[in-house]
Amino acid sequence: MTDAEIRALILERICNIAPEADPTTARDKDDIREAFDLDSMDFINLVTAIHERTKVNVPEGDYNKIFILEDAVAYIRDALARV
Repeated sequence: MTDAEIRALILERICNIAPEADPTTARDKDDIREAFDLDSMDFINLVTAIHERTKVNVPEGDYNKIFILEDAVAYIRDALARV
């Protein structure tokens, strides 16, 4: 997957969890929890949805590595490259 595809996947999953989210407002440096008003359960649902689609396992200890949109893209890209 390209970075653009991963970014689109993340934003699509966010919109599934938070239908009021506007993905056109997303910036790479955004904390996705704040930008899309995701609570802790929403964030866990996002991690689960990403895992279901990519098979990338994000351990709870790594959650802080995917709070920022561009960091989440890089984390998933790097994890996919290791497989």
